[in-house]
Amino acid sequence: MPPALAPAVVPVLAYDGDCGFCQASVDRLRGLAAPALEAVPWQFLPAESTAAHLERLDREVLLLRGGAVLAGGSDALARWLGTSPSAAYRTLSALLRLPGVRGCARLVYRRVSRNRHRLPGATAACAVPPRGA
Repeated sequence: MPPALAPAVVPVLAYDGDCGFCQASVDRLRGLAAPALEAVPWQFLPAESTAAHLERLDREVLLLRGGAVLAGGSDALARWLGTSPSAAYRTLSALLRLPGVRGCARLVYRRVSRNRHRLPGATAACAVPPRGA
C-alpha cells in the first residue's frame, strides 16, 4: 500500500490586517473580482508560515503556500486576481505579468506601500516601518 500523501497546502494572499487601507483594498478587490484564493491577514496565519517573512509582510502582500513565498507585492496581487472567475480580472492579471507592465506595476506598488498611511482608509498602523526597524 502506498504511503499516504500529505494534503496539498492551498496558497493564500497574506496582507497586513492592522492596516485599514490594506483591509479596504483587499475587501474591495474581493468584492469585485471574487478571487478563488483566500486573502487572510498575516497576523491570523500560523507563526510557522510567517515567521521568516515578517519584515516583508510589513511592507507588501505575499502569496504564501505554507511557509514558502510564491510571489510578493504587485506580482502576488496579479496572481491572486488571476484566480477570479471574471475574464476581465484574469485579463488584467495577465497584463500585469507582461515584462514592461510588470516593472511599472512593481514601481507603483512600492510607492503606494510606502505611502499607504496617507491614503483613504488608512490609520497610523498603516505606516511602513523603516528598513531594519
